[in-house]
Amino acid sequence: MSLKIGIVGLPNVGKSTLFNALTQTQQAEAANYPFCTIEPNQAIVPVPDVRLERLHGLLGVPNAIPTTIEFVDIAGLVKGASRGEGLGNKFLGQIREADALIHVVRCFDDANVVHISERPDPVNDIEIINLELALADLQQLERKIEKLERQVKGDRPTYQPLLVVAHALQEQLEAGIPVSHYPQPENAAFVSLNRELRFLTGKPVIYAANVDETQLRADNAYVTAVHTIAQEAPVVKLSAQLEAEMATMDAAERAEFMALAGIEEGGLAQVIRQGYAMLGLISFFTHNKQEVRAWTVAKGASAPQAAGVIHTDFERGFIRAEVVGYETFVAHGGQTAVKAAGALRVEGREYVVQDGDIIFFRFNV
Repeated sequence: MSLKIGIVGLPNVGKSTLFNALTQTQQAEAANYPFCTIEPNQAIVPVPDVRLERLHGLLGVPNAIPTTIEFVDIAGLVKGASRGEGLGNKFLGQIREADALIHVVRCFDDANVVHISERPDPVNDIEIINLELALADLQQLERKIEKLERQVKGDRPTYQPLLVVAHALQEQLEAGIPVSHYPQPENAAFVSLNRELRFLTGKPVIYAANVDETQLRADNAYVTAVHTIAQEAPVVKLSAQLEAEMATMDAAERAEFMALAGIEEGGLAQVIRQGYAMLGLISFFTHNKQEVRAWTVAKGASAPQAAGVIHTDFERGFIRAEVVGYETFVAHGGQTAVKAAGALRVEGREYVVQDGDIIFFRFNV
């Protein structure tokens, strides 16, 4: 499985600049006027992982294949987007399939960069986006309720539980409460509706506070406001413009530049780290004579489930997993030494995969 993240925000908050920086492309037009993004931009990006690089060196195989993350950047949303204002509403369907959202918030003053209001106001800006996402969910839910009301007449046992939850969600959204706050997230009817409708307000959110590069080392009032409204949601502070400049540098130049700017971690690394933690994802590794490869799986996944990420046949015909932890592998200096030391464990169907596990799956179909 790979992670898919949608990027949302008002026009001219730095969304497209951030998209270009995170994906190290220039496919998203970034300009100083509203709606310069008129088509959704998508890019698949390799996930940087120093463990994969280390394993590549120790194993001496030709290729190292990272797991990936997909970013989708849509046109800026404005007040009234759910009623057809602006352009962003046309592309909300592009981010319904996303696993999480990055909500970019402008946290700097610059008279030369147009803002939709007189000056940035993170609280109001965030509320505009959240309202439009909620209204879009509400419109979709209302159509679903109409359909369920017809279906329940023919099959009450199947559709009545769905209708009850749909009405509860309708009341919740009308009260300004996002789908993510539904009090019974394990309810089967809720799970079914969320899987089908992919509620925008049901997705985890990372707030990206886009600051001037001079303000990276200390929070300004705008960033403080973002933290307040975000509550428990993660907040990543970055400078989209600075990230865009770093995207053109090689690894050595970037490291030197970050040290001079006082940046400990780049924007992409922050977003991936927060996204993985928020969604409960981990990485494991496989290797053969040609490659070492990283894979993404949900925390708590069993060995057969992890095998299924590689190929459904691996899960269906799972026999056992031969496992060694990353730290143990590195400490022994490679595969041959691991086997010689008897450090390779044999695990069965009940084994829960750990972050950094290096696994060889035995299967038969």
